[in-house]
Amino acid sequence: MQQVTKDSVIGDVIKMCPEAKAIIEKHFGNGCFTCPGINVESLAFGSTMHNLDPNTIVDEINEVLKTKA
Repeated sequence: MQQVTKDSVIGDVIKMCPEAKAIIEKHFGNGCFTCPGINVESLAFGSTMHNLDPNTIVDEINEVLKTKA
């Protein structure tokens, strides 16, 4: 099973786990999906931009990944 870290690129996370899109949208809003930075920016960067703890998002996505394993 692959795991997501705070250094994982947002676009890569969505490709690996399409269910993560809902989690990212919940925390960051839907603006991420039209931003070209999605392919180079990490979850940590996105969290910083939205004044959030990246571990919250990482933990939620990894929980989804556990259920898929």
